[in-house]
Amino acid sequence: MDTIAHTSSPVTSQQVTSADGTLIEAWSSRDSGIPVLMCNGLGASPSAWPAIVAEASGFRVVGWDYRGLGASERPRNPERVQVEDHTADARAVLDAFGLPSATVVGWSLGVNVAFELALQDPGRVSGVLAVAGVPGGSFSSLFGPLGVPRRLRAPAGRLSSRLLPVVGRLMPLLMGGMQPWQTLLEPAVAHRSAGDVRRLETLAEVLREFAGHDWGWFRHLAVAAADHAPLDLSPLSCPVTLLAGRYDTLVDVADMRTAAEGLPGTRYRQFPGTHFLPLQYPELMLDELALLAEARSAAW
Repeated sequence: MDTIAHTSSPVTSQQVTSADGTLIEAWSSRDSGIPVLMCNGLGASPSAWPAIVAEASGFRVVGWDYRGLGASERPRNPERVQVEDHTADARAVLDAFGLPSATVVGWSLGVNVAFELALQDPGRVSGVLAVAGVPGGSFSSLFGPLGVPRRLRAPAGRLSSRLLPVVGRLMPLLMGGMQPWQTLLEPAVAHRSAGDVRRLETLAEVLREFAGHDWGWFRHLAVAAADHAPLDLSPLSCPVTLLAGRYDTLVDVADMRTAAEGLPGTRYRQFPGTHFLPLQYPELMLDELALLAEARSAAW
């Protein structure tokens, strides 16, 4: 289909047909640099990565909306929403944009997809930047900083996921009633840097986009992702970087550290942040991606 250029967006988009016939909304940044495949957080948009998708970032970033979210259609078989199905979509996106390989960035659920692709098709993945996510077993990593025993984490995750359709329906009302960030911050703007204000504005934009999802379907996708078993990463030979948030309640940083220790040569870095590192540290995400690309070039 025709590529659509959005004048207010740093990306263009087009529809791609995945292996099972599902139409996926794929997007590409406007740069022509080093190819990067973005396996985003569930329901997140390119706006969540402002520094990486920006023009002149040095990277050509491609990605897609997960099945049934954004402009991607739901599969005819509603059970075709496992991590392996998202991995097939990732492969279709690479093919559609003519990319034989790419450095892969994963965030949250996207970390599962990134590592699954790297294990299935190692020739197509030149490096993995894993942000605030674990390689499988996602629900068993939930609520670690809150002191929830590991044996109770998966049941607690499934139970709490039942609240998503309720909480999600309230988000459009809450976001619709918010003042613009410029007005909200006006009394304190003199005490904030331009970067701080810009990050808050980006956060507001991402939250407004996020609020529009079908939350019953969102829960369906989240629970399906929780069934993805922990992966054995030992066959990987590409450079890997894992970035964790010290105050992340959705991913146990100890699990991320263990995954890094199991892969010799893996870079591990912990930030004083939450699950939303791409929005809290956009420039540092770009720096880490550049370091990973350099590591890949050195390996070659």
